[in-house]
Amino acid sequence: MLNISHLSFSYGKTKVLKDISFEVKQGENVAIIGESGSGKSTLLKLLYGEYDLNDGQIFWKDTEILGPKYNLVVGYDFMKYVAQEFDLMPFITVEENIAKHLSRFFPEEAQQRVDELIKVVQLEAFAKRKVKTLSGGQKQRVALARALVKAPEILLLDEPFGHIDNFKKQSLRRSVFKYLKDKNITCIVATHDKEDVLGFADRMIVLHDNTIVANAQPKELFENPESPLIAAFFGEFNVLNNTIYYAHQLKIVLKKTNLKGIVKNTYFNGANWLIEVNCNNKHLFIHHNEKIESGEIVFIAFS
Repeated sequence: MLNISHLSFSYGKTKVLKDISFEVKQGENVAIIGESGSGKSTLLKLLYGEYDLNDGQIFWKDTEILGPKYNLVVGYDFMKYVAQEFDLMPFITVEENIAKHLSRFFPEEAQQRVDELIKVVQLEAFAKRKVKTLSGGQKQRVALARALVKAPEILLLDEPFGHIDNFKKQSLRRSVFKYLKDKNITCIVATHDKEDVLGFADRMIVLHDNTIVANAQPKELFENPESPLIAAFFGEFNVLNNTIYYAHQLKIVLKKTNLKGIVKNTYFNGANWLIEVNCNNKHLFIHHNEKIESGEIVFIAFS
């Protein structure tokens, strides 16, 4: 189990995190979300031992995670961290990058391990390619595979699919997160993308104003968002009578209601249209199955 107790950290006089406490069980997938500058990446670096804490403690099982004041080499063998900068070797192949830290005394086992992970990150067609010829998204997948090659107990991922195009992103998420669950690898993901969380994360931790403001299952936070910050992570939302409603929880109806507005804009979403309505000087966002022209008067009800 990973145990974070009363962690605080500052860059000089700038407070970044204060009194952070939470636990992560073996094999659990936890997503860290928050606005830019909320401390997501910093928290991962602290968990990895890249910085020294101002206050608090971090333990993985019985081992205390300590920073550079105590360790000449940053990091621990049981933990891997995949940052937004990949630190790959550009002039050797994909499979050579992944195999770099495997023993050369057992070449067949090493090759099997590399082949397994190349399949997980869906790079079979690029195994023999030099890394310098790859796109940013392909390099990100190599970094993921390399982090997994020595079977870490815990994996820290900072925006792990940020460079990967949408054609590959969904299937890659399914492949990587399934592999982590199958191998019982603890995973902590810092992300701004709800698709990294919904369907995969066991829990979601929300950072705001340097501290944790929510820690619960994604479904619970989605169904009962306690603040606009949490609702905004999941999609377009509205605040009516101090209650948060997502765009799909309002509907445009033919009969007259107490909510009447004028359509300002219409946006095509694929599965539906997002209708922006000016209602009592408020801008409401509503999912609708048809396009509505700007200027039309509409009536709104609760779904």
